[in-house]
Amino acid sequence: MKVIVSKDYDEMSKKAADLIVNMLIDKPQAKFGFATGSTPIGLYENLAKAEKEGEISFKYSKSVNLDEYIGIDKENDQSYQYFMNENLFNKVSFKEGTTHLPYAPEADEKYAKEYDKLLDEFGQRDVQILGLGPNGHLAFNEPAEKLNQRTSIIKLTEETIKANSRFFESEEDVPKYAISMGMADVFNAKMLVVLASGKNKHEVVKRIIEEGTIYPEFPASFLHLHPNVYLFVDEDAYQG
Repeated sequence: MKVIVSKDYDEMSKKAADLIVNMLIDKPQAKFGFATGSTPIGLYENLAKAEKEGEISFKYSKSVNLDEYIGIDKENDQSYQYFMNENLFNKVSFKEGTTHLPYAPEADEKYAKEYDKLLDEFGQRDVQILGLGPNGHLAFNEPAEKLNQRTSIIKLTEETIKANSRFFESEEDVPKYAISMGMADVFNAKMLVVLASGKNKHEVVKRIIEEGTIYPEFPASFLHLHPNVYLFVDEDAYQG
C-alpha cells in the first residue's frame, strides 16, 4: 500500500486526480469504478477540469459504481445516480449507456443478481475509487462476522445511517437499506485509489496503516490483500 499524505483536502484531491489523469492518457478506454460521498467530489472536479482543458477524454471509457440506496428514485437529489450526474457524468464525455449504477426499487436479491451479471460482463476495472467509512466499511460492506463476496442487499447500521443523515432533512429520511458490490467485486480492479480526509477519518486511517491483521469486523483491513493500493490522505486524517 502506498500512502500519499497531502497538506489539505484540495491538494489530496489534485494528487489523486493526477494519478488517474496519467492513467487515462495512457489508456483512453479505461474502465472505472466510482464511489460517492463528499470525499471524492474534489477528485471529480479535477477530472472534469482536466477534460475541459483538453488533457483527457472519457469518451472511450466506461464505468460502474459501488452502491445505491434502495427505494430511492434515480432523480432524487440524494440518490447516487443524481450525485454522479451532478459531480461527474454531466461534466465529461462518457457516451450514453457506458456508465452503470446498481438499482433496486425494493430490498429484493434479484436486483443484486442483475448487477452481478452486469459486473461479470463489464470485467475487471482499471481503477476503483474508494472512500472510507468511519467504521471501516467499504462501499456498504459494513463490519460483520461475515462479508459478502458479490452484490447484496445491505441493512445499514445505525452508525452509517447517522453519518449519512447530514445529507438528508432528518435521520428518519435516510434509507435503511442499500444495494452494494460485495468485497470480491470491490477488489476486482487493477488499482485501488482510496481517499480519506478530515479528523473524523483519523482513527480508521491509523488502523489501516498500523494494524497488520485482517478481519471482517473491519472491512478496510482487507485493503492489505490488494497488490496495488494508493491511500490518499490529508494531514487531518493522517495526524488527527
